Amino acid sequence: MTSLFKSSPYRRRRDDLEAGGSRSTDFDFADADSSGTFDIPSTKNASIDRLRRWRQAALVLNASRRFRYTLDLKKEEEKQQILRKIRAHAQAIRAAYLFKEAGNRVNGTVNSPIPPPPGGDFGISQDQLSTITRDRNYHVLEENGGVKGVAGALKSNTEKGIYGDDADLLKRKNVFGSNTYPQKKGRSFWMFLWEAWQDLTLIILMVAAVASLVLGIKTEGIKEGWYDGASIAFAVILVIVVTAISDYKQSLQFQNLNEEKRNIHLEVIRGGRRIEVSIYDIVVGDVIPLNIGDQVHKNSKEPFLMSGCKVADGSGTMLVTGVGINTEWGLLMASISEDTGEETPLQVRLNGVATFIGIVGLTVALLVLIVLLVRYFTGHTKDFEGNRQFTAGKTKASTAIDGAIKILTVAVTIVVVAVPEGLPLAVTLTHFHDSLAYSMRKMMMDKALVRRLSACETMGSATTICSDKTGTLTLNQMTIVEAYSGGQKIDPPDSKSQLPPILYSLLIEGIAQNTTGSVFVPEGGGDLEISGSPTEKAILGWAVKLGMDFDAIRSESSIIHVFPFNSEKKKGGVALQLPDSQVHIHWKGAAEIVLASCTEYIDARGNFMPLDPVKVSFFRNAIEDMAASSLRCVAIAYRTYDIDKVPADEQQKTQWALPEDDLVLLAIVGIKDPCRPGVRDAVRLCQNAGVKVRMVTGDNPQTAKAIALECGILSSAEDAVEPYVIEGRVFRNYSDAEREKIAEKILVMGRSSPNDKLLLVQTLKRRGHVVAVTGDGTNDAPALHEADIGLSMGIQGTEVAKESSDIIILDDNFASVVKVVRWGRSVYANIQKFIQFQLTVNVAALVINVVAAISSGDVPLNAVQLLWVNLIMDTLGALALATEPPTDHLMHRHPVGRREPLITNIMWRNLLIQAAYQISVLLVLNFRGKSLLGLEHETPQRANKVKNTLIFNAFVLCQIFNEFNARKPDELNVFKGITKNHLFIAIVGITLVLQVIIIEFVGKFTTTVRLNWKQWLISAVIAFISWPLAAVGKLIPVPQTPLHKFFTGMFRRSVRSPSDH
Repeated sequence: MTSLFKSSPYRRRRDDLEAGGSRSTDFDFADADSSGTFDIPSTKNASIDRLRRWRQAALVLNASRRFRYTLDLKKEEEKQQILRKIRAHAQAIRAAYLFKEAGNRVNGTVNSPIPPPPGGDFGISQDQLSTITRDRNYHVLEENGGVKGVAGALKSNTEKGIYGDDADLLKRKNVFGSNTYPQKKGRSFWMFLWEAWQDLTLIILMVAAVASLVLGIKTEGIKEGWYDGASIAFAVILVIVVTAISDYKQSLQFQNLNEEKRNIHLEVIRGGRRIEVSIYDIVVGDVIPLNIGDQVHKNSKEPFLMSGCKVADGSGTMLVTGVGINTEWGLLMASISEDTGEETPLQVRLNGVATFIGIVGLTVALLVLIVLLVRYFTGHTKDFEGNRQFTAGKTKASTAIDGAIKILTVAVTIVVVAVPEGLPLAVTLTHFHDSLAYSMRKMMMDKALVRRLSACETMGSATTICSDKTGTLTLNQMTIVEAYSGGQKIDPPDSKSQLPPILYSLLIEGIAQNTTGSVFVPEGGGDLEISGSPTEKAILGWAVKLGMDFDAIRSESSIIHVFPFNSEKKKGGVALQLPDSQVHIHWKGAAEIVLASCTEYIDARGNFMPLDPVKVSFFRNAIEDMAASSLRCVAIAYRTYDIDKVPADEQQKTQWALPEDDLVLLAIVGIKDPCRPGVRDAVRLCQNAGVKVRMVTGDNPQTAKAIALECGILSSAEDAVEPYVIEGRVFRNYSDAEREKIAEKILVMGRSSPNDKLLLVQTLKRRGHVVAVTGDGTNDAPALHEADIGLSMGIQGTEVAKESSDIIILDDNFASVVKVVRWGRSVYANIQKFIQFQLTVNVAALVINVVAAISSGDVPLNAVQLLWVNLIMDTLGALALATEPPTDHLMHRHPVGRREPLITNIMWRNLLIQAAYQISVLLVLNFRGKSLLGLEHETPQRANKVKNTLIFNAFVLCQIFNEFNARKPDELNVFKGITKNHLFIAIVGITLVLQVIIIEFVGKFTTTVRLNWKQWLISAVIAFISWPLAAVGKLIPVPQTPLHKFFTGMFRRSVRSPSDH
């Protein structure tokens, strides 16, 4: 790629992005030694070693599935090695090129020109273009007419770009290729199926099923003997297939998210008009305007750009000479597969919970296995007729082995139910089915694109939001409503008659040349099209109303050097050479800063007058009055310069600092940018939710104060004083201790630099806040990176800002930021609902089977039934509860603390009540079911099967009814908003239908029998009671102190008490 580029002599030192920004090192949560293995409050900057430790500590039955959506640590290390090699190779090639170039200069040889191009529509071929750009061959570029010569050969124009109709674009794509690169195919469904097979418990169950099948056929014949083994095998296969389908769908959604993240939009010039296109639609010959933060890279000595890098400073235009795999970036991306894996703090904590539950489950399963085996082989296990199942010396070996296999199957199935593989995956489910399966639709509808999963989750814990003003709290639709020029107020502001000719001429010259915007005049007539940033568009629009002919004015002088607008200096400038060799230097920027550099102004008669104290006071008062009316104030000034002092050498010119003193003031304008509709309500919603909103802006403090009052960030004019409203330089000059003391009180920071924003973020984090930050500029990147959640702007944001952020707000609207908070809280709340539901099932199933096994040597819930329960719980349950949409109720709570327990006292109360109810009712049925159900007249075998079928049916129905309870852990009305969640209703309906089919039609496989309507009614009533029971339970108050702290405190007191006496 080739550029016509103007760079700035001013280079950022402290916030240099390539040097890694200024990441905080004194407050790194991720590597805090005090935290446990599964306690990583922030994975954003966590070390590889820290992430490896929790993986090694987790109890895992299927590692490939459990860790699928976490960062592949091995691949990450390999990627870093590849990047180091690429850098080393690039440096070696560069050194060789420089050595060759130096040799050519010494020997007086020059590169031979490119051979004439083959025939075709264009005057240059792709191979020839690649030779110029790949070898950075400046001499060959010059021999081909420089950038303009290459542009001509490509039938393009450096000012107006390509023609750009469909036929032209198609022709260019056919000759030079399209801007895509071959991507590695995603994993097929069969790969996910294979991974689902890797679960250790399922492998054991399949082996047991095969053994049971063989022994069953041998002892009972093929007609009856295949049912037991085949039913277990079918249940295992069903679990595997459902798991694989679920995981495959998530994988496809991952790919969709990555496509969305890669689809960058940017401006190109086609037919003289600036239009926005997808990065995939760029073609060779396109001319692209570049600004700070755009995605490419410039070498200061050569006009070559490498795709994929960023503009660190400067502005200009770029001619596209290679796309797709014909660029270095495309070749690199085609060879490296992108690893999008990432763990979230909640995911790590859930692995800790799953590990603890799994250890308990394994212990219980081992206990059941030992008890059942001992009872069986000591002759204490009896069949339905009361006969011993095993008698030493009499029972056949095959019968004994079959009995032992059935016991092993039950124990292994308990492990399947007890070790909640689905629990850590619930985060993935929540994010990908809620935030992506719907959220990629619904969150995108809410104008938020999640780049990092952990950010969506962390956003629910945000305690403060540091928001930009322009475009986020305001509409970013700017118009000039007040103007001061010629030493007086111009009313109306676009009245040309009130401006003397010399002032008008200089003002229009400065506006037309000192801009990154443009004015397009359609050839066939019609409205003018003004492009650029909102501020640029407002000023250009004002100048057009004053009568400016944009193209004519720009052709009257040539640009010598540009100093792009800089957020540190709050101004930008340009040096022009006029036909008579005069040099004019124009500046534009923050009104009070430009005014401070002015020594003269032009009065209403066109005379140059000194800026005396009276006139300075007049202009300052005008600025304050406009700022108090929430107007953004911009000053335009100029000065002449001696052409002999302008550096003649191009290299010196790039380092030339434009003179910025002794300026002549031309105009001060007030730009109206109204508050967004609904922003006041959004701010109030945040404040009610315990999230403090702070405005951090580069604008005048008076303007910021007026907007903050309008938005509700400041409640009254009495609050609009220090320390609630502060200037960036004041905050910057405080000591660390003073900053920490005052940071809590700051609501508005005006005239802030990006470094001030970074300091505020670091200070608030040290105070224990979870900080969200919005930003759109390149210089915001360090603060976006440092914040717990970086939110970049999708419309005004630069690519540097977007890539440093965690979430992109697509409409730049603060109300969308609040929606992200709701989604974040919804993620956390939905995870807690799923945990409550799953733990209830775990506790009930384990206790029922353990008590029954120890007391009678038989279990009411067999292997196939438990696998069905596991399917309800792990996959369908997670899907149903993880897809609950966010509600306003979530915004009536305070943020969830980083270290608050996952299982709250409210959840403990709910799950213990439900588990105790299910255990007690089902155990009563297990031991007294025959008499209570009136089954005495049935045969013992039939009675036992009916009893166990009813226990299984009631247990499953209890889980279905309990899913409703889990929807609203702290609300009485569990049906509120249920009609909005169609998937929940569908899953409950499907589960119910499948349960009826299992009981009524496939009893041979599940060892169940058909139930009559009375028995179905009994099952339904048992399950229904869980609803009023849950409502009564919610009236029981719970202590504020988390349960684990209560027990920890008791333990510590008991440890201390002996020494006290």
